[in-house]
Amino acid sequence: MKICLISFDFWHYDEHIVARLKEKGVDAHHINIGAYTHKNFGARLKNTFSKVFLGKNLKYQNRQNFIIDSLKKIGKQDQILVINPEAIEERTHEVIRSYTERNIAYLYDSMRRNPAEHILHFFDAVFSFDYEDVKKYGFKKINNYNYLPYDPVENQNPELDLFYITSYDKTRIKRLKKLCENIKNSGIKFRAVIAGKKSWKKQLLQIFNKKYSRNLVFRRKNIPQKQLPEYYRKSKAILDLQRDAQTGLSFRVFESMALEKKYITDNQDIKKYDFYNPANILILNSDFSNVEKSFFDNPYEKLPAEIYYKYTLDHWVTIVFNLDK
Repeated sequence: MKICLISFDFWHYDEHIVARLKEKGVDAHHINIGAYTHKNFGARLKNTFSKVFLGKNLKYQNRQNFIIDSLKKIGKQDQILVINPEAIEERTHEVIRSYTERNIAYLYDSMRRNPAEHILHFFDAVFSFDYEDVKKYGFKKINNYNYLPYDPVENQNPELDLFYITSYDKTRIKRLKKLCENIKNSGIKFRAVIAGKKSWKKQLLQIFNKKYSRNLVFRRKNIPQKQLPEYYRKSKAILDLQRDAQTGLSFRVFESMALEKKYITDNQDIKKYDFYNPANILILNSDFSNVEKSFFDNPYEKLPAEIYYKYTLDHWVTIVFNLDK
């Protein structure tokens, strides 16, 4: 079987899908649009000129051609999976459709954040992790996946109670400020890493005062995905604050599952899932005042094996690509 994945894999999650397919004996390919770069400085300069004076992004156009040229090289596929297809032009989708019998899509984001109605007709099936989108558009429900190897809590010796990593986002930073205020005298050992280029220093230093800024680490570059488990292992729990207009589960909950970390979130929908256990998962109330030290001190309760497997990458690729048929 030949399967191709097409995606903007900036965070390197999607490469795990391709690796797992190959482990299963599938002839798998990955067209990583995010890996496309300008050939040289001249091409970069030309693109800048085009965007400023002509209103055309040549890099965007070249990425479309990169997809088409890559498909020409690998030929017809039994299945093609496109992740977040709204970032690809219709003319390119027409070519993708012609290269496979089964063309499928997976939406990492909600339709409210990234509308995709205009290209859904190109797909035989559309998968989504967002409850509301599944109900509204009739998508197939599937969650993100646990891509990490299992690492039981007894093999770790965490130094922190709670750890959080986020890119700069005004809404989530506001929530983080509220949480910091509520736990600053609780004895909870907390560390947050805020990464990104969006005026991080000026804006964040205006938000946080010296009373709790010692718990925050600011950095311009993102932490590589492969290094994230090293940070998580140093903490008893992982914090996850939702983006606006999103009801699905992020990768944080599955990373916490693999590493047997407790999980704190403002996502109220998490109680709908079969892995929800209040001993392991704390749902924040509206004013973030319900974080108690005892939550971290009480032991993690292990998940039943059958529930754990439902959220693994192995199960994910089996369902999405119909590998059990």
